[in-house]
Amino acid sequence: MKYVDEYRDAALVRKLADSIQRIVTRPWTIMEICGGQTHAIVRFGLDELLPDLITLVHGPGCPVCVTSAGLIDQAVELALSHKVILCSFGDMLRVPGNSIDLLTAKARGGDVRIVYSPLDAVAIARENPEKQVVFFAVGFETTAPANAMSVLRAEHEGLGNFSILTSHVLVPPAMRAILGADDNQVQGFLAAGHVCTIMGLEEYGPIAAEYGAPIIITGFEPVDILEGIHLCVKQLEEGRAEVENAYSRAVKHVGNPHARRIIEQVFEIADRDWRGIGVIPDSGLSLRPAYSAFDANLRFQLKDTAADAASECISGAIMRGVKKPHDCPAFGTRCQPDHPLGAPMVSSEGACAAYFRYRGRTA
Repeated sequence: MKYVDEYRDAALVRKLADSIQRIVTRPWTIMEICGGQTHAIVRFGLDELLPDLITLVHGPGCPVCVTSAGLIDQAVELALSHKVILCSFGDMLRVPGNSIDLLTAKARGGDVRIVYSPLDAVAIARENPEKQVVFFAVGFETTAPANAMSVLRAEHEGLGNFSILTSHVLVPPAMRAILGADDNQVQGFLAAGHVCTIMGLEEYGPIAAEYGAPIIITGFEPVDILEGIHLCVKQLEEGRAEVENAYSRAVKHVGNPHARRIIEQVFEIADRDWRGIGVIPDSGLSLRPAYSAFDANLRFQLKDTAADAASECISGAIMRGVKKPHDCPAFGTRCQPDHPLGAPMVSSEGACAAYFRYRGRTA
């Protein structure tokens, strides 16, 4: 398939791996910040092609994984106590809250529906004027334009029965939080190409300069990822810390100005609680006051989100790059996809799910 097969070319993959082997002289730890990249790395065994001096760790690049248990509790409250039609992407249904997940809420009579777009939820609101419809708006900057458009569409159509429960998170503040942590081990980043397709590169330069960490914008196929690692290692070995775009076929320096304007029109920057990590200042999006009528939290006066309950799940350490899935004593035994202890074992972009699927219980 054009634009896929050539980025999975085995000879080119080997050539890139050999190039990395030739230039590396010291141990380096590099984090990919996208769950899709994590799955590609594990699926294709890219980390196993690298020299022992290179360690890849897996960042908080799965929006489902970082959605706090408290927000799951609010979604459950909407479905069971307020009897709304709660619309969500499929991955969210089995993510545990502090008590139950949305799939259990559905089994208990909640009207919980899987949708493939926020505009599907708008259509459900249009078709059910007697019911309140809430879309659980989860995602990084990539999904923010579509979620913003759902609010604008509902406003345009005068749908007073549509609102969103917002759980948007932003990549650059999370990178700062990781690099600034006392136990940080990350020395360079592979940044998510799809996020940069929307937001561009401007936010990353100051991070690279402040923390001395190269940031390489990459895609999601083996050649993309290994090219990104090669550029990152080259910078580290040369003592440089710059932003490089290795995904120029999709990412422009300014991103997508139209999509950014829509995000800025509907949303404003807010603090956000990341599951397993805690509150990161200015790391999320919330609805602007002009669109507060579409804020499910305000409309239904939801209970304050509680801190994540204590758990043996080590997802926070995994998403900060301090540990890997197989470092968890529960991995593959007490924690499996059919009975997960944490979100990274549930989500199709979760690191634990990737290790379990492609490397088995012993990772």
